[in-house]
Amino acid sequence: MPRVAGSLIGLSVGDALGAPLEGFPPPDHLYTRMRGGGLHGLPAGAVTDDTLQACAVAESLICCRKFDPSDIMRRFLEGFDAHPEFYGPTSRAVFSAVRAGIPLKEAALWAHRQSGRSRSNGSVMRGAPIGIFYPPGMVAGISVACSRLTHFDPVAAECSVFVNRMISHLCRGADRRTAYRHALAKTRDPEVRGVMASLHSRPLEPTLDALDTIHCAVSLLLASRSFSSAVIGAVNLGGDADTAGAVTGALAGAAWGIDAVPRIWLDALQERDRLLALSRRLNAAAIA
Repeated sequence: MPRVAGSLIGLSVGDALGAPLEGFPPPDHLYTRMRGGGLHGLPAGAVTDDTLQACAVAESLICCRKFDPSDIMRRFLEGFDAHPEFYGPTSRAVFSAVRAGIPLKEAALWAHRQSGRSRSNGSVMRGAPIGIFYPPGMVAGISVACSRLTHFDPVAAECSVFVNRMISHLCRGADRRTAYRHALAKTRDPEVRGVMASLHSRPLEPTLDALDTIHCAVSLLLASRSFSSAVIGAVNLGGDADTAGAVTGALAGAAWGIDAVPRIWLDALQERDRLLALSRRLNAAAIA
């Protein structure tokens, strides 16, 4: 339970910490506390679509006891309808297409063809519940299917698989290096494997690109000595800071557990009690 709660709460904490820095260059002074403001003028401790979508995945897995694409999409759309301003271009296009009547199985491809790409990180940031719920051997297929609901690009799917596979191993007791090695060994996409096998060969770039995102998150996880140092490192990169923080937080929480999350961050996190309850329900439903 501590690692499951750590992963879901860690995702939300990283999201909330990074939200005020989203879309801006790295700050002049290190951000270490929950603050409000940013592009959306959020209050301190508020979360964005990273957490909304992850919670949608978690609730669906709990209620359906399996991956149900129609149920997950219904929950995604509820979050999108409530806060459309949070969502990135790929997910926004797909959700709008589904609302317009394009069939669920066709919407991601339609949006991909409209823009010419769908390699953004929206399917990576929401995937932690898949790693929590499914054992490592079952993660890949479900992660690809969930990614393809919105992101047709195969690299986006492979990046989601990489993170979710690590979280699955971490939540079942593996240490950081072991989880990383298992994920790397199973990676088949040559670009993803090349980047993730040589983490120090490129700078950390917190862009919207799925591969840039997991490169940042995994690099910081392995280089840090604590949950807080990993997440602080991620959000202070600027750029897509909420997603960098969310993915790093999900990994770091799964590695160090809920007790490693600073109390000052937990106390400031909006809807903390609901998220903790959700993590308990997800832990109870998870496949051993």
